[in-house]
Amino acid sequence: MMRLCRFEFHGTEKIGIYQDETVLELKNLQQEFGLKTDHRFTLVDFLPGGEFHSRLQTLMKESSKSLELVEHVHSEIKLLVPIPNPSKLLLLAGNYAKHVEERGDVSEERARTFPYVFMKPPSTTLTHPHGPIQIPAASPDQIDWELELAVVIGQHCSNVSEENALDYVAGYTIVNDITDRKFRPNPGRTERPRDKFFDWLHGKWHDTFCPMGPCITSATEIPDPQSLAMTLRVNGNIEQDASTSEMVFPVASVISFISQFVTLEPGDIISTGTPAGVGHAKERFLRPGDHVAGTIEKIGILENTVVASPA
Repeated sequence: MMRLCRFEFHGTEKIGIYQDETVLELKNLQQEFGLKTDHRFTLVDFLPGGEFHSRLQTLMKESSKSLELVEHVHSEIKLLVPIPNPSKLLLLAGNYAKHVEERGDVSEERARTFPYVFMKPPSTTLTHPHGPIQIPAASPDQIDWELELAVVIGQHCSNVSEENALDYVAGYTIVNDITDRKFRPNPGRTERPRDKFFDWLHGKWHDTFCPMGPCITSATEIPDPQSLAMTLRVNGNIEQDASTSEMVFPVASVISFISQFVTLEPGDIISTGTPAGVGHAKERFLRPGDHVAGTIEKIGILENTVVASPA
């Protein structure tokens, strides 16, 4: 299975093939692709739609001796966010019928509604696999988990149909859309009609509130993104146990919808919403010392530890 990752080894950033226990470092990339030694690769370059995808596929099938593979166990490397600087980090709210129900809303027919899409600031929310999720000192009491399937765009995409939308996908990764359910700036404020929405939105934006990884699985390995099992555990206890088949708006529909008014670019991330089982519905929230592990079939496990915000 082609699962690509970024990682750091002895202070140097590298690209590799992710496996459950090890990572195979792709060495001699510049030499193999005839590029200058200072050329900066992104994972999207090697995934469907990327300029080096076909060449890498051929080399892997031929077991090319010139493309050296060096094996590292996970304990000797540091896994990094697969896409460190997406131009857009888009997320969906309320895209699973059971999650909509547990929040007390009424789920309407898909034909009568549309996806709710919001953004997070990528440079400060994206968090490496095994990196810390920081509990914000300003609002520490209701910090929640949200396991989500994330789509990595591989080609410029504008006004595409739902039928063709998956052709623009490079691959899939895991996002944990960490959320502050109780964020309420200026408690003595005068309430305004839109305060509730912006409290919710700003509660998505705290530093470290978007762990992502551990890899990107090529779109060729997941022809149907609507059939993936997904499970989130906190301290080993299952909190979310669902399938991407439960989405109200499937991946292709979401891509098509967004592309009608926003041009999607290679490396853009769309996180497709969370299923039932969030802490808010059970009055259970994250605390320093907690271990969070989100698993999505064919991708891997995204693990993070919760810590108090630095003083």
